[in-house]
Amino acid sequence: MKLASLKYGRDGRLVVVDRSLRRCVPVPHIAHTLQGALDDWHNAAPRLTEVYDLLNLDKAEDAIAFEVANCAAPLPRAYQWADASAYVTHVELVRKARGAEMPQSFWTDPLIYQGGSDSFAGPTEPILAADEAWGIDFEGEIAVITDDVPMAILPSEAGRHIALLLLVNDVSLRNLIPGELAKGFGFFQSKPATSFSPVAVTPDECGEAWHGGKLHLPLTVTLNGKKFGAPDAGVDMTFNFPQLIAHAAKTRFLGAGTIIGSGTVSNRDTERGSACLAERRMLEIMAAGAAKTAYLRFGDCVRIEMFDTAGASIFGSIDQTVVRYQRD
Repeated sequence: MKLASLKYGRDGRLVVVDRSLRRCVPVPHIAHTLQGALDDWHNAAPRLTEVYDLLNLDKAEDAIAFEVANCAAPLPRAYQWADASAYVTHVELVRKARGAEMPQSFWTDPLIYQGGSDSFAGPTEPILAADEAWGIDFEGEIAVITDDVPMAILPSEAGRHIALLLLVNDVSLRNLIPGELAKGFGFFQSKPATSFSPVAVTPDECGEAWHGGKLHLPLTVTLNGKKFGAPDAGVDMTFNFPQLIAHAAKTRFLGAGTIIGSGTVSNRDTERGSACLAERRMLEIMAAGAAKTAYLRFGDCVRIEMFDTAGASIFGSIDQTVVRYQRD
C-alpha cells in the first residue's frame, strides 16, 4: 500500500496512491490525515488496503491524478522524529572531517538524536538557508514510521510495529555543527527542516528487497542533474530498523506516527558513490589532501529516489532546490 498527504492545512489530506504513482483517492471516510490513520492503524490499515487494491484494478471511485507538486510530507508534522546513524562507516568518515575521534561503542550501541518535527518540508519544497557559508548539505536516508511501540520492547518484537517506509533528505548545516556539538548538548541550529518522499509505503511494497529489517536497494542521489551516488541501503547498515526502534524505546513509549531515520546511507565500497557531500569531501581529503567538492549553493538542485528491480520509482522523488531565505 502507498499513502501520501496532499497539501491542506497543517496536517494534509490523506490519499491512497496507486502502485504506479499516477492516481490517488482521498479517504476521509477512513481517516482525514495520515496521523489519524496511524492512531488507529490496526483498524485503518485493512480498510486503506481495500481502497489500494481497488485503485490498482482501476475500480476505485473518485480517483484523481496524483501530482507530486501537490504533496506535503506524508506526515507534515509528527509527534516525534528521531534520526540514527546506523551506517557507522559514514559516522567514522564525517567525524574525521571535523577532527573528532569515534568511540568504539558506536559499533555496538546505536547513536540517535531527536530532531525537530513540528514542520517538515514537502518533497518539492525548497531547502531554505540564509547563508551559503553555513555549509549546506543533503543527506539521503531511509526512515520508518511506527504505530504505538511499548517501552522496553526487544528488537525481535519491534519489527511488527513498522507501519510504513519512506525516504528522507535530512538537511545539515555542516559548518554550524562543530561549534554546536562542542557545547555537549546536541544538534539544533545545524538541523533545519527535514524533507521526505511524497509517498510512504508498507514494507510489503518493497518485496524481497525488504528483509532483515533493512531495505536492500540502491538510494539514487543526483545533484544538478548529474548522478552523485547510489549506495545500497541494505549493505553496511550496522543496526537494522528493529534494533533502532528498540533502542529508542528503551526508556519511553513511542507514540503512533514516530519517525525513525537510518542516518545517511553509506557503503564501504566507495565506487557506489555517496548520499551526502560531507562524505564525498572527506574521501577527497583522504585521497588528495583537500576537498574539491563544494557544499550546496543557492540554485543547486538535489534529487533523491529509490527504484525497484524493475526500474519503477517506489516512493516518488524528493526534488529540492536550495533557496536563500529572506524574512518578509
